[in-house]
Amino acid sequence: MVFSSQIFVFIFLPLTILLGCGALVIGRNRPGAVKASNAFLLLASLIFYAWGEPLYVFLLIAETLFCFFMALLMESAPGLRKLWLAGALLAVLGTLCFFKYSAFLTGIAAGFLPLGALYGTLSKVALPLGISFYSFQLMSYFIDVYRGRIAPQRNILRLLLYVSFFPQLVAGPIVKYSDVENMLTGRRFEITEAAFGLRRFVAGLAKKLIIANTAALVADSVFGQTPESLGSGAALIGAFAYVVQIYFDFSGYSDMAIGIGRVFGFRFNENFRHPYASLSVKEFWRRWHVSLSSWFRDYLYIPLGGNRKGRLRTVLNKVIVFFFTGLWHGANFTFIVWGLWHGIFLLIEEYTSGLRDRVRGRSRIVKAVMGALGFIYTFAVVTLGFVMFRSDNISRGLGFIARMFSFTGGVPANVALTLTPYTVFILIIAIPAAMPLKDWCVGIFRKIWGAEKTAATLERHALVLNLASFAVALLLFGLCAMALATSAYNPFIYFRF
Repeated sequence: MVFSSQIFVFIFLPLTILLGCGALVIGRNRPGAVKASNAFLLLASLIFYAWGEPLYVFLLIAETLFCFFMALLMESAPGLRKLWLAGALLAVLGTLCFFKYSAFLTGIAAGFLPLGALYGTLSKVALPLGISFYSFQLMSYFIDVYRGRIAPQRNILRLLLYVSFFPQLVAGPIVKYSDVENMLTGRRFEITEAAFGLRRFVAGLAKKLIIANTAALVADSVFGQTPESLGSGAALIGAFAYVVQIYFDFSGYSDMAIGIGRVFGFRFNENFRHPYASLSVKEFWRRWHVSLSSWFRDYLYIPLGGNRKGRLRTVLNKVIVFFFTGLWHGANFTFIVWGLWHGIFLLIEEYTSGLRDRVRGRSRIVKAVMGALGFIYTFAVVTLGFVMFRSDNISRGLGFIARMFSFTGGVPANVALTLTPYTVFILIIAIPAAMPLKDWCVGIFRKIWGAEKTAATLERHALVLNLASFAVALLLFGLCAMALATSAYNPFIYFRF
């Protein structure tokens, strides 16, 4: 079951809100009401997962149970904490690697060892939905217990709800246990919070159904061609369409997860902060998939030494982090190349940051020009990286990039069919929709009116602005309902993750 489906939007979600939030309302947000709500949400989450993975739901439960007991052992037998940590890591990482990387690694080894039959068997093993996300959540839980940052959870149902909670189960954001620990026992239902949560859900649903799915039509038609059949124009259009698709798809799912969580009284951290407005690759990674980058920072980069052991070690640590960042996304060399591609540019920026700061500080004009160049450079790096990310193999990715700069004409007929006035319009409006227009407008008003007058004006008109935003959300929901009713094209890209 996916968020952008009729059964989820019109049946599953309304029923879950009715039961999960109804328990809090009837019980007046008391501890007993929270327990009842947790029970409904846990049952709903397991049904949600079992809808598409009827067997692998038992794997999720088994891994959670094992980590639950390992965390308790860390507290009750602290002298063996490292042993319990190693056992938990081995179980979770071992399971993740078996399902996600065993066929990939065996396929490499089959090039020089007689492992063809084993590779054929492993390649047929289905990847459990969301395993990359819930594995990282489990690891963050028991690592934080090991570090003494949190106490182990003694109620297995609460831990299972944390791991399986359906809004963030299949596509993130990756939620740390410490961020929701108190919400599992003391959250409240508030009608205004629920309203804003539903508005956020609709915004994410519109991102997915209206923009991402439309862009996917173009991207899939272009990437479905052989690179040799593409002119530079078609290749550039396909690359841009995929850049639009992956952002609005991924951030749309995060918006929906954050919105649904807010309805039930959970506050998840932001996962995307308008990354395409970045002026450097470093800034891009502060805005893109924030929960993943912060996870690697806290549980890999800093334990490796971070930037505390000299420049050479810092470089090595960053290369390692971005190698695994790419590998996390999928068992393919294209993902590894994508990760290292970003890592290389981060290192270049680190070594040239002093020079850039000196040039940028000379005048406003120079600063504006540097900002424009930084935006173009960053968007180009990101786009080329995503071309490799989307490609089936490195050779095909390189061929596609070569066609982008071939300066040849020609658009295949089936690609031209997708470039209708509607799809072109959606691709155009995707550009401003990906930008932080609200922040920019507030910034302009602050320069004109001053910070105090701007804040007072926004507060005075808050009711009107909110009513307008809910009216827009209602209109968007109507468009989403039409899209669900009239289109069967609804790609789910997270099966690869």
